[in-house]
Amino acid sequence: MTDATTASARVTPMMEQYVEIKTANPDSLLFYRMGDFYELFFEDAEIASRTLGITLTKRGKHLGEDIPMCGVPVERADDYLQRLIAAGHRVAVCEQTEDPKEAKKRGGKSVVRRDVVRLVTPGTLTEDALLEPRRANLLAAVVRVRAETRGFTLGLAHVDISTGSFSVGECEPETLSAALARLDPAEVLIPEALRDEFAPAVADTRAALTPVGRDLTDPARSEARLAGHFGVATVEAFGPLSKAEVAAAAAIVVYLERTQLASRPPLARPLREGRGAAMEIDAATRANLELTRTLSGQREGSLLSVIDLCVTSAGSRLLAQRVAGPLLDPAAIARRHDAVEALVAAPDRRRAIRAALGRTPDLARAAQRVAFGRGGPRDLAAIRDALMGAEALAAVADGLGGASAELGQIARALEAADHALAAELAATLDDELPLLKRDGGFVRAGADPRLDEARALRDESRKVIARLQASYADATDVRTLRIKHNNVLGYFIEVPQAHGERLLKSPHAESFVHRQTMAGAMRFTTTELGELERRIGEAGETALALELAIFEALAGRVSAAWETLRACADALAALDVAAALAELAVDRGHVRPHVDDSLDFHLENARHPVVERALQAAGKPFVPNDATLSEPDADAGLVQLITGPNMGGKSTYLRQAALAAVLAQAGAFVPAQAARIGVVDRLYSRVGAADDLARGRSTFMVEMVETAAILNTAGPRALVILDEIGRGTATFDGLSIAWAAIEHLHEVNRCRALFATHFHELTALARRLPRLRNATVRVKEWKGEVVFLHEVAPGVADRSYGIQVAKLAGLPPAVVKRAKAVLDELEAADRASPVERMIDDLPLFAAVRARSEPDAADPLHEALDAIEPDELTPKGALEVLYRLKALRRG
Repeated sequence: MTDATTASARVTPMMEQYVEIKTANPDSLLFYRMGDFYELFFEDAEIASRTLGITLTKRGKHLGEDIPMCGVPVERADDYLQRLIAAGHRVAVCEQTEDPKEAKKRGGKSVVRRDVVRLVTPGTLTEDALLEPRRANLLAAVVRVRAETRGFTLGLAHVDISTGSFSVGECEPETLSAALARLDPAEVLIPEALRDEFAPAVADTRAALTPVGRDLTDPARSEARLAGHFGVATVEAFGPLSKAEVAAAAAIVVYLERTQLASRPPLARPLREGRGAAMEIDAATRANLELTRTLSGQREGSLLSVIDLCVTSAGSRLLAQRVAGPLLDPAAIARRHDAVEALVAAPDRRRAIRAALGRTPDLARAAQRVAFGRGGPRDLAAIRDALMGAEALAAVADGLGGASAELGQIARALEAADHALAAELAATLDDELPLLKRDGGFVRAGADPRLDEARALRDESRKVIARLQASYADATDVRTLRIKHNNVLGYFIEVPQAHGERLLKSPHAESFVHRQTMAGAMRFTTTELGELERRIGEAGETALALELAIFEALAGRVSAAWETLRACADALAALDVAAALAELAVDRGHVRPHVDDSLDFHLENARHPVVERALQAAGKPFVPNDATLSEPDADAGLVQLITGPNMGGKSTYLRQAALAAVLAQAGAFVPAQAARIGVVDRLYSRVGAADDLARGRSTFMVEMVETAAILNTAGPRALVILDEIGRGTATFDGLSIAWAAIEHLHEVNRCRALFATHFHELTALARRLPRLRNATVRVKEWKGEVVFLHEVAPGVADRSYGIQVAKLAGLPPAVVKRAKAVLDELEAADRASPVERMIDDLPLFAAVRARSEPDAADPLHEALDAIEPDELTPKGALEVLYRLKALRRG
């Protein structure tokens, strides 16, 4: 909005105010409140018009040109905000901060005071209309701090402002991408100086990147800022936090203070996430395995969408968190499995729990909105219903506490819920509730006598006037006395003139004040009638004010009980996840895996949960398979080399092994008949083909970069699945790369690995690599056609059946026929023979490294070995250098 912010010509007072506020918020679209609309002007209006598809109009002149303008109704603002935020924009909400009547008192041309009350960004959303119910909405901050013992370390903090959860931790620069991929934040704060360095890691998450200045991430001020936000004397109150963690947490709270302006969101004290607590899964692996969303970014079709049988939004969010970060501690994993097993064994209780949870609202988000000052009557009702549901569920969960420590802990948290608050809310709130508190009508009749009286005056003024009229008629004995109303006198008492004359002389004369004499009638008023008239006039405002006061009192009770409410919400979510996973196990035939600290990995009749579900929907069976990547008492994992045709199921076989590890360590049962899994600390997947043109990477380069990351970092506890490594380049180049990669996995990484390939020549490596096992996907030929059996068995594929697959895909018959002819000629040339000889003659990967050492008979090397640097004078060193150059020339 350059033309607006650089204005120097005289403008209207309203536009002058707009320009001033916009200048203070140059990076945000300004929602400028004008009555029942939020208006946008200048460049903001043009952007909003394009993004929202709303009409662009004009309003007056500025610097001799028309001022572009568009607006959205206040009542529908949330819908438009959602679309603007999704398009990557930030919005500054500017409200009227005074009553227009007050502005008029300063003069007819005075402008109503306005100010920005909130900056709306992707990571600071709280409204239901702006949030996905089943997805956490995280704001993350990354800060780099110089470490005492090693270069630099990164502090990574994240908060969900919609629930108040707050966590901090550390990571290394090389693991930042994996850490952010696990969190899947909506917005990431990055210091401006580190923007280019860390932008690729943020890009992998599809989060909005928000650069922030050094003042926000200054480690020297972080401790005071974080302690001040929570009102504690020192950050030591939060436990042992590093400087990097404190700096990242402080960046979060300062950013929230600056964007929320008028209010401060309640936050839980930062919880430290220890390093090595969760399975490390990089962004590429998450995408390849489609853990929480598909490659196209959709939830439907992902692993999470298939296993999520939760009946509450909070349960779905917790399940997504567990799938994104599977545990590494076998004891903690076992506790989760115990809870699922206890609910599997108690079907009646499980059904009762799920039915009750299905009626339980989202307590965490409702309590947060109320405590944050953004809640409404329906949020209070959600808290009431959730607390009442928790009370009922506590008894059911407590009955299972003996079989599961986790269920016992959940039961205790539910029992500790604030049931007095639930009773108060139930006694106060009406059955039918408005969305907004400003609409009133949400307090139950009988909850407050003053409110009942105000409502009676507002809603039943005729009856109140009739009762007063009857009392006056009885007191004066004038049956024709009437109370009437007009716009001049307001309410008045009217009697026939004869009765009026007597009334002036009666004992009631002091009470009845004469106001007007008409032909045949006289009019009076009383102090009581005047007060009643005033009260009737103010009744609507009074009723609303009383309701708002009641709302604020209840909101205060919610704020005071916020920590307890969060604990209750967490317990409800955990119970929902346990019950949902038990339902999944029973419904889909999943079994409890045995998870320990060994390097074991054995799956019996394992299945791919997503593919199986899709086949079931089509009425087709899924063919299960075993997978073994370990041997008893071995100090390293097996590498399984899988050959076979495309469409035979190799990729499915690879992925289902990886998904079994994720499910098992997330605390779920797995789709198999039996499973033994030694904890997997890192999961790697290189499956499929994709380019990254934005970073200048071809499909093959992406494949090589991802493969390099695996070979450089995978350790003995890792699980690696690789599919078609080397197929993106020339045949012998690709074969060589795949060959070397297998040797490296076997000799250096020593991890459990599944390696699918079409290079059949590699199967001969099993003769020299003791922990390499060959397996093949079985097929059968029938009357010239290939039948895929989808069975994986020990052995080697004799060919790839690529031409048969091409025929199924619909290649022209002439192309298929020609391909067969070319294949026959190539096979006749016996291309495999040289490779077979190389398997026996070429040294192993480790031996290749040994051969690269200097030859001891080389004179140059002998001369180098003879040098004693500490004994050389400067002149002697120069002479040695000349001698070495002479040897080099020789």
